[in-house]
Amino acid sequence: MLYLKRLMIDPSQRGLMFVDGELKAVLQPGKHNIVQWRRQLRVDLINVGTGEFVVPNAEFLMRTAGDVLAPHVEQIDIGDAEVGLVYREDRLVGMLAAGARKYFWRAPWRIEVKRQALGEQFRMDAALIATLIQPQNAKLLAEMTTALVLKEVPESAVGLLVVNGQVTELLKPGLHGFWKLGRMLSVEVVDARLQAMDVQGQEILSKDKVSLRLNVAASFRIADALRMRGAVVDWKDTVYRELQFGLRQAVGTRTLDTLLANKGELDEAILGYASPRLATLGIELVNAGVKDVILPGEMKALMNQVVEAEKAAQANLIKRREETAATRNLLNTAKLLEDNPVLLRLKELETLEKVTEKIDRLTVFGGLEGVMKQLVSLK
Repeated sequence: MLYLKRLMIDPSQRGLMFVDGELKAVLQPGKHNIVQWRRQLRVDLINVGTGEFVVPNAEFLMRTAGDVLAPHVEQIDIGDAEVGLVYREDRLVGMLAAGARKYFWRAPWRIEVKRQALGEQFRMDAALIATLIQPQNAKLLAEMTTALVLKEVPESAVGLLVVNGQVTELLKPGLHGFWKLGRMLSVEVVDARLQAMDVQGQEILSKDKVSLRLNVAASFRIADALRMRGAVVDWKDTVYRELQFGLRQAVGTRTLDTLLANKGELDEAILGYASPRLATLGIELVNAGVKDVILPGEMKALMNQVVEAEKAAQANLIKRREETAATRNLLNTAKLLEDNPVLLRLKELETLEKVTEKIDRLTVFGGLEGVMKQLVSLK
């Protein structure tokens, strides 16, 4: 049977013409008159889309009709030790993983695949990192997270590049990117700033068997991140434990009176115990000190009684000292009056004056002369 079929292909499409199930031609955009005679003919319209050649059995078609497709479709093979970055019109649009095979239309888009060899050098180029972190590439970056690691190391921190469980490099502050295809790769960030820690409510017996509860505050920093990572699993727990041990050792070898009399000595003892031990782990203990010393209730009452007794004794001592001084002054005054009768008589008159101030009524016999002769006698 002979008949004519007219077909219109728009610019966003291509036509794959199959004759008796075999690909015979790739039809370009435009009008096409197809004559069918004694054969089975079909045309599959394929959307060019973003430039990728996406059809069922694409690889089979490339193998069986490669001479037909080659002028229109490009085959890209990525090696096992590299990745491919797909650029469309000089704009990054995708990534091909190691060992991948993709097909792209040669037109209308200008497609370029740039290969990035991995091998031992798996650090990403700074320009590529800058491209990926652009807001318009957020979706692309999310799609590539399984193939790469992007990590920012703050100004006050140190980065540790861990490849297959082993630290291979110390990273300076900044944004770092690495390909992790074919390897286990991560970046650990260690804060190098001064940090604080509180050791709360430690119940400890002093040398004289008094139960105390103490709180300790400490400041420290990570001095050697590499040594710290290789020495301990949980460095914060290690710092806390060493401060505990230092506190127990310092308190257990001192009496309560010594502890209360000199807290600075206790701080130095804690620092002297914990600092060298933490230094071997790459941790610098800057300072440590006891914030609070909390006594049991009955011990507080006893201490208050002791303080009260001490203050009472001090007050009594001061009182006796003042009485002694007053008696000594009286003795000196008596000796002075004994040697000076006139001064003694003046003292009597002074006393008389004070007495008469309190007398409401005074009766005098014999007039002023009697008063002078009987009450006051001056020699």
